[in-house]
Amino acid sequence: MRIGVIVAMDKEYNQLRSLLNPEKVILQKSGIGKVNAALQTAEMIRQYRPDAIISSGCAGGNGDDVSVQDVVVSTQLAYHDVYCGSAASGNVYGQVQGMPARFDADPHLLEKALQLSVHPGLIVTGDWFVDSKEKMRKIIGHFPEAKAVDMESAAIAQTCHIHQVPFISFRIISDIPLRDTNASMYHDFWERIADNSFQITKTFIESL
Repeated sequence: MRIGVIVAMDKEYNQLRSLLNPEKVILQKSGIGKVNAALQTAEMIRQYRPDAIISSGCAGGNGDDVSVQDVVVSTQLAYHDVYCGSAASGNVYGQVQGMPARFDADPHLLEKALQLSVHPGLIVTGDWFVDSKEKMRKIIGHFPEAKAVDMESAAIAQTCHIHQVPFISFRIISDIPLRDTNASMYHDFWERIADNSFQITKTFIESL
């Protein structure tokens, strides 16, 4: 089984590169944001034809049961910054017209992931760096059940949906915006505690 793994940043890429077997895994960096993520996913599919694609990286967390360094695995994915019209058009908030309102994680991959120490739930994506409580409250107002907020996963999920490639996202919680001020948790995460945060992603891939 050939696995594609997409990360956004050098920090994430460097950690995973030291953990993953290059004979089994195609690891690529997309850059930050939805467009970069979708472009890299489409190119990975075109060039390598992976059997499955995993998004891995950090994310802001939400919920009383989620803490920094926990791992959220996507059961579903949606956009928190997309609106294509009123309910009369058949769209819901976060839905790209013509696409599902939410993208489901691949059932086989999710079944494997749930055997690990993870928090399953909704991951929402948008082109915002969430560095204030106000931004997070706006997102959670639309998606109160969201476990994590990132800038790439739903775009990768949409691209995989179009190309019919199994997909799942693993997101390490770097900060809890509703308990934070000016993203201080996020910066502290990378300065002090990011090392070894990607072990669950490694363990998951080894189980496939």
